[in-house]
Amino acid sequence: MHVIVIASGKGGVGKSTLTAHLAVAALEKGLNPVLIDTDPQGSLSTWWNGRAAQAPAMAVSNISELPDKIVALGQAGYDIAVIDTPPAITQSIAAVVATADLVIIPSRPSPHDLRAIKHTIDIVNHEGKNFIFVVTQAKPNTRLTVQAMAVLSEFGIVAGTIIHDRVDYAGSMTDGRTVLELDPKGRSAAEIRELWTFVHARIHKSTQARTGAAA
Repeated sequence: MHVIVIASGKGGVGKSTLTAHLAVAALEKGLNPVLIDTDPQGSLSTWWNGRAAQAPAMAVSNISELPDKIVALGQAGYDIAVIDTPPAITQSIAAVVATADLVIIPSRPSPHDLRAIKHTIDIVNHEGKNFIFVVTQAKPNTRLTVQAMAVLSEFGIVAGTIIHDRVDYAGSMTDGRTVLELDPKGRSAAEIRELWTFVHARIHKSTQARTGAAA
């Protein structure tokens, strides 16, 4: 089972929203994803509890149990785990990052958010994990977004897909749905599908690199 961890030391960047949407995008592509909520605030769990559909599945885990939980979920037939984390950078977050095949670091295009990512990058690098940045909650056609992508690219790979600040993202999280279900042909849905395609490719690249290193 491949493991994606969404991590950021900055709150309000849309981690839970991104976690839910990527899992539903994976489901849409015929995969069997499972969501794992390690955030004590439980935003992702609250979203899932309001969801009419039972897929993707949800698992709640404390951080100490996470490695065993991942093994059990893989044995149960899930092929993708997407993990939401608390909005704080602590040693416990490092334990979650340690389970990842790929870490996604979301960031809003603001100077304050960009300054806040350093501790997240340090933990991911310390654990030796592959990671990408995703720019979230961006205003369309703004110079600040372009500048943010340039700054982030100095530290690592930035997804070319930008997640824009649209009402439908927030609206979808109030009743257990995603933009893929609210407006399947809308711009937000297209963003999520495009981002999932990029993320899925990065997961396989990470796996191939790890396999090659082991050989």
